[in-house]
Amino acid sequence: MITHHREVVFATRPGFRPLALDLHVPESPRALCVYLHGGGWRAGTRTEGPGNVKTWQPGFFPYVASTGLAIASVDYRLSAEATFPAQSDDVAAAIGFLAEHRARLGITTDRTVIWGVSAGGHLAALAALEPRHRIAAAVCWYPVTDLDALAEDVAEAGGRPARGADSREGALLGAALDDVPGLVAAASPVNQVGPGAPPFLFLHGDADVAVPPRQSERLAEALRAAGGEATVELVPGAGHMFPELDEPATRAVTDRSVRFLRDHAA
Repeated sequence: MITHHREVVFATRPGFRPLALDLHVPESPRALCVYLHGGGWRAGTRTEGPGNVKTWQPGFFPYVASTGLAIASVDYRLSAEATFPAQSDDVAAAIGFLAEHRARLGITTDRTVIWGVSAGGHLAALAALEPRHRIAAAVCWYPVTDLDALAEDVAEAGGRPARGADSREGALLGAALDDVPGLVAAASPVNQVGPGAPPFLFLHGDADVAVPPRQSERLAEALRAAGGEATVELVPGAGHMFPELDEPATRAVTDRSVRFLRDHAA
């Protein structure tokens, strides 16, 4: 049996909408998974699963819960609402709320893992690299990990690089990237790696030109250099958000991610 808690408000910010999460809890969960949606930091909602999962029955989140992971899909402020580090502050608030209210919400394990896609993968990586969150494992699908190098990676992959204030990354930071180098560095997971980082799994389409796979490789290399565990798995022929994958292929990468999180939460 899965218990569903919907629209649970975990933070209120003066002048902003209340931030909520949806939580799906199986009996005796192996771990709590915090899930962060994509959308270039400027779109998306907590109700959206990754890739081509809209027609799944049961839906993506109940499906993950059926594997033994409690999963909380979390709101964060979008870039038109607030600039970085507001998004990371919101993720931290959700993690803290869930830790404080675990017993009331039926979460009988103290293990927390994290899973994010695209912009959510970027935020998940930042959260996993923050020691106070005590994240046991992280899965990142096609994440941004090095904002300063992203335009270079996009150009090499054949995409259209952008560093201006009107780019996705510029909107997140509230300025052109070249104008705020310190903020660019602070917002890049590659610069936050230290000893004791949790194991990471990166899944990335080898045909992604929006966020090229080199971004996953950059963070994986930094993690390994610090003595951590990082695995990058490329999905052949897939672009950003895996639109080329049919349902069986999308379930396969989902199941791979769930196994990784469950195994490292054991």
